[in-house]
Amino acid sequence: MHIKLTDQVALVSGGAHRVGKAIALELARQGAHVLVHYGTSASEATETVREIKSLGVDSYAVQADISQPEGIEAIFTALREHFGRLNILVNSAANFQKRDLLDVSLADWQETLAINLTAPFLMTQAAAALMRQNDPSGGVIVNILDKGAIEPWPQYPHHSVSKAGLWMLTQVSAASLGPDIRVNAVIPGPVMKPAGTNMTDADWAKVGERTPLQRTGTAEDVARAVAYLAGENYLTGTVIHVNGGEHLW
Repeated sequence: MHIKLTDQVALVSGGAHRVGKAIALELARQGAHVLVHYGTSASEATETVREIKSLGVDSYAVQADISQPEGIEAIFTALREHFGRLNILVNSAANFQKRDLLDVSLADWQETLAINLTAPFLMTQAAAALMRQNDPSGGVIVNILDKGAIEPWPQYPHHSVSKAGLWMLTQVSAASLGPDIRVNAVIPGPVMKPAGTNMTDADWAKVGERTPLQRTGTAEDVARAVAYLAGENYLTGTVIHVNGGEHLW
């Protein structure tokens, strides 16, 4: 059965820019109110909230360092104070460090796992408690992965481990939190140029040509997949590849 997202409350971590912003806006288009979490992108968060509100729903931004448990507590305190409830959690925030395996320091390792795996774990615990407190029908959690979750990515070793762990967390959570809370995941492929690079449009097009569909996607493709998982109430413990078939090659 399809669930309408009208008047539901969503929390999107890393929702100020890039794919997280696209997800926040798509949920808003479908009628959800959105709490936008951000780390350092204050101006982007302000603009994202403005765009969400222009769609006729409520929105609020909260800054927090999710590598620390206190940051998670701050997000949920703001959520309770502003909305008082939660229906949808999207764990989108992540860091993305490029390192050779032998160059990964202990600090690199701990920071990446804290943001990419421990934070979603703590967010899942806090979200499940709040979802069950206010709505007997529960809610839904969607975790944003990447190809490192399912195949070795030697240029990003600690990132890959964190995302593989997040995929297992998705499955364990789905098995543990049913029947009232569903947990799913999305694996985006080439939908946005990597942040902080000078990749040309021609180079980006070549990335898309290495997929069966021979083209790149968009952040909005990912956002629609998230909204689909939020609205379909017989899906849990599953993952959608939004990558033009990249995982097949």
